Parts: sequence; C-alpha cells; structure tokens
Amino acid sequence: MSVTPDWVRMMAQYNAWQNGWMIPAASGLSVDARQLDRGAFFGSIHGTLSHLLWGDSLWMGRFDGGDAPDAPIEAGTQNFPDWDGYVAARGAMDQRITRWAASLGDGDVLGELTFWSGTKQADLVVPKAKVFTHFFNHQTHHRGQVHGMLTGAGVTTPDTDLLFME
Repeated sequence: MSVTPDWVRMMAQYNAWQNGWMIPAASGLSVDARQLDRGAFFGSIHGTLSHLLWGDSLWMGRFDGGDAPDAPIEAGTQNFPDWDGYVAARGAMDQRITRWAASLGDGDVLGELTFWSGTKQADLVVPKAKVFTHFFNHQTHHRGQVHGMLTGAGVTTPDTDLLFME
C-alpha cells in the first residue's frame, strides 16, 4: 500500500470539506432531533459525531503527540454534551488535522507506528500507511452514518463524493 503526504493532505481537506456542511446541517436540527436514537451504532447524530471527534482526538494524539482523550471508547459519545462546545472542538480538530497533514514529509508516511490499543488491550505496531488509511476511513464511515441520519431527519444534503471536492 502506498500512502503519500499529498494523499494525506487530500484526505484532511476532504474531512474538513465534509464537516464544513455536515456540522451546520446538524446544527439546524433541534437538540432533541440531534440526540434522538436513530438506530445507528452510536445511536444519535450527536452521539455519532461525538464518537468521531473522540476517535480523531485519539489518533491525532498518536500522530502529533498532542492532547488525546483519557476516556475509553465507551465514553466517546458523552465527551461533548454541549453542542456549541462540540462545534468549537470539531473546528479546532479539523484545523489540527490540516496542520498535521501539511507538516508531513515523504519520510513521515513510511515505517510503522507503535501505540497502545485500548480496544485490543495491547501495544500494536502497524504500518503508518495502514493507520493513516484507517484514520480517514473511520471518518468517512461515521460521516456516512450521520449523512443517512440527517437525510432521514429531512435534511437536504450536498454531494459527498471526493471527486467533487474543489
């Protein structure tokens, strides 16, 4: 598998582009509509987005050495009970991801990443290409769930295809 710094930057841009419409769309819903259990893995729109931000924070802590959540995955949907706090933290995270991606050189995407996995309760050593791909795939997966929940709530959504990103 080949991952380049340019690919990471493109995916960071895609993440920010998608969050740029998704968060305002979710903000247009009532608190009750955002928190309604819609049968997704993390329940609600709010819960799924909170989990996604928890995951992004965890991975970025591993990537850039900055802050990471202390809470286990089970608490990831509860990290941001206040929507305005979530929105601010999401914006800051998207900027952090973009800065990190912009800083990468060719050597930064090679080799392996060693980290503690709370899910596996073990130290893991994984090729960076696989870890970076997982990071962005995780975002896309959960945004897809939120997209479906937003559509089900009657929200009109824009194109999400990477091909159409400007």
